[in-house]
Amino acid sequence: MGEVYLIPSLLYEDGLNTIPAYVLDAIKNCQVFFAENERTTRRYFKQLWKEMVIDDYEWYTIDDSSGGKFRSLLKEGKNIGIISEAGCPGVADPGQSLIAVAQEMNATIRPLVGPSSILLALMASGMNGQQFQFIGYLPIDNLQRVKAIKELEAESSRKNCTQIFIETPYRNNQLMDALIKNCKSSTRLCIAKNLTGKDEYIRTKTVSEWKSALPDLHKQPCIFLLHS
Repeated sequence: MGEVYLIPSLLYEDGLNTIPAYVLDAIKNCQVFFAENERTTRRYFKQLWKEMVIDDYEWYTIDDSSGGKFRSLLKEGKNIGIISEAGCPGVADPGQSLIAVAQEMNATIRPLVGPSSILLALMASGMNGQQFQFIGYLPIDNLQRVKAIKELEAESSRKNCTQIFIETPYRNNQLMDALIKNCKSSTRLCIAKNLTGKDEYIRTKTVSEWKSALPDLHKQPCIFLLHS
């Protein structure tokens, strides 16, 4: 049976220095790749390995129908790489469904070190790194979003827990506005944007402090952390 390599990808296009050297060895050891986005993965691999002949490998996009093909290729003894659109496979990523298949088959799974926006933001936030949870996306509907924010804030206070969440980049400013309007003035919010990029920005302030100096987050990749 083949082995499964969980290959980290870039958070920022110019962040090649964040990828450990041994990731290239893993890529060279694979015959098949399952990617969340095949086009950006091909470009990323060519950055790492200019001599790579892309068409020498089998490529598949991760979707709901990937499991059967993944299973059969693994049985054939093919080493398979799984790649997220950004960050680490299986973490807030559809690749986890394939990893679950590999676990069911008792295949060897090799997670590789690389940048994770969730961990990088938590590390730099100054918030509780012993108790935290990643929520993913908050509701789009305004009333449901406000309810979710208040529930997260109350849970953070009750459990001394850091709440971590994200938003589609073009709705970042609306999310920040909702947080400022609905959280207590003493609640701390961290904004981490463009992680590993040249203009990386990570700041933790109270809601009261943010009110006087809100940054423009429109169309910039961000991750938000809350601690009450």
